[in-house]
Amino acid sequence: MAKTLFQKIIDREIPAKIEHEDDVCVVLHDIQPQAPVHLLIVPKQPIPRVAEATPADQATLGHLLLVASEMAKKLKLEQGFRLVVNNGPHASESVPHLHVHMLAKRQMGWPPG
Repeated sequence: MAKTLFQKIIDREIPAKIEHEDDVCVVLHDIQPQAPVHLLIVPKQPIPRVAEATPADQATLGHLLLVASEMAKKLKLEQGFRLVVNNGPHASESVPHLHVHMLAKRQMGWPPG
């Protein structure tokens, strides 16, 4: 199977503006931001999408949310932020490698979409 865009970024085959990295994930700035702050929290171990996650992925999935909390503190996002996970083409998933969008520094509408 071919590497996803995110695997290539993790392997440093494609440059990216990285905000955070640890053993489990990388946090990078989206190249087409939809808010003044638009980060992507990407697990290093590829999981195609939430619907394909297994119980073995539980620690990784939880880690992504904890990293989002760390990023919110680091970037002083006390007014709020939104986390989005797209699952499948009808949800605008563009890379089949699970990732969490973190959007902030603008008013978000409700309902989304």
